[in-house]
Order: sequence, then C-alpha cells, then structure tokens
Amino acid sequence: MRSKNENAGETRVRKYIISKRIDAVFTTLADIHFFIVRFFREVFFPPYEFKEIVRQCYEVGVKSLPLISLTGFIIGIVFTNQSRVSLAEFGATSWLPALISIAIVRALAPLVTALIAAGRVGSSIGAELGSMKVTEQIDAMEVSATNPFKFLVVTRVLATTFMTPALMMYVVFVALMGGYFNVHKNELTSFTAYFVQVFNAITFLDIFSSIIKSFVFGFTIGIVGCYKGYNSSKGTEGVGKAANSSVVTAMFLVFIEELLALQIIHAIRFA
Repeated sequence: MRSKNENAGETRVRKYIISKRIDAVFTTLADIHFFIVRFFREVFFPPYEFKEIVRQCYEVGVKSLPLISLTGFIIGIVFTNQSRVSLAEFGATSWLPALISIAIVRALAPLVTALIAAGRVGSSIGAELGSMKVTEQIDAMEVSATNPFKFLVVTRVLATTFMTPALMMYVVFVALMGGYFNVHKNELTSFTAYFVQVFNAITFLDIFSSIIKSFVFGFTIGIVGCYKGYNSSKGTEGVGKAANSSVVTAMFLVFIEELLALQIIHAIRFA
C-alpha cells in the first residue's frame, strides 16, 4: 500500500509536468507571433534583397515544375476516370468537363500544390536554415553586419508566397489538359467543346478564391519552414527534426486553412 505522502508527491509531479507543457505551448505561440511580426516589419524596410528573392523564386517555382507537371496531369486523368463511373450511371458523362473544372479550380489544384510545396520546399527550407543555425553561419552573418533575418527568412517567405499561386494556376492548366485527353479518348469530345464547358462552369469567385488561398498556403509554408529552421538546435538531430516538423506542421495548417476557407467561400457564395 502506498502512503498518502507518495500519492501526493506523484500528484505534484504530474501537475508540474502539465504546467511545464502548457508553458512550453504558450511560449512557442509567443515566439511564432514575434517571428511573424518581425517578418512584416522587415519586409517593408530597406535594404531589399531582390537578387536573393529572384533566386529563391527560381528554387521554389522553376525547380518544382517537373513534379508539379506530373502530379497535375495524373490528377486530371485519375479524377476523370473516377468521375466517369458515377456519371455514367445517370447517363450524364457530358457533364464531365464541367465537373472536372469545378473540382480542380475550387479545391484540388490549390490543395495539391500546397501539399507538394510543403513536402518539397518546406522541408528544404527547414533543413537549409537548420544546418546554417547549428553550424553558426547565421551568427557569422550578424557579426559581418548582414541582417540574416531579411536575407534568409524574408526572401524565402516572399518566394513561397508569390510562387505558390503561380504553380497553382499551372497545375490547373496541366490537370485540365489531363482531363481533356481522357475525355477525348472515351467520349471523342473536341478541344473547343471541352474548354467551352470548362470555362462556362467556373466563375470569377472560384478563380479569385483559389488564388487567395494559394497566397495564404504559400505564406504558411514559408513562415513555418523558416521558423523551424531558424530556431533549430541540437546539431544534426535538430536539422532533421526541423525538416520533418516543417513538413508536418505546414501540411496540418494547410488543411485547417482549407477548411476555414471553404466555410468562408460557402457563406459568400450563398449570401
């Protein structure tokens, strides 16, 4: 039988552990808040690292094109195949182009682009900044009178913020082309008829909301990757954790933002 003192001691230990975890959560939230505030403060004041921004846009955008192209084309083909089965039961396969365009523009293209960017770009940013942090390269930049936050963080966040919408529009085009080849193969629909139905089905709100979502997704991916990498520690283990945490956290936040955006757009559409 345990004494009352032992039980009381275990209770105090549990309360202490819980309080420490709660403190860690609020400390992390405060750090993220100050990190984001610092970004917006730094982005509007010179010096402006235009060359580094262009280089990061190339790293984020151009180097993602092969993976984005393959993924977008496959999405168009797979979604068309899956949708045809359901529509064929009602003899409504002629609605395929409209269904494809609505699904891709409203949801699939922004979400898939963000997930690919989180996996490829987010992990790269987290690992790169993490390795610079643990090897004290960031400290060396501060000593040499260079603003490492502006050069490393601001440039990468701007690149992901502006290149994600561009990649999203490219995914829309590639996915629609994949859908066209599939529809043309099975229904012999002409190129003109296909895209007339595609553009008749989507509205300005669909395109505008997808672009805005992509901006938010891109900013989230960039800021998460930079925060995790910029604040990493514990040597090479910290670099690996920073890269992994960047991907997991960014994907989780993207899904949350997609859910919130869906509710807002639904309210606007039926207001």
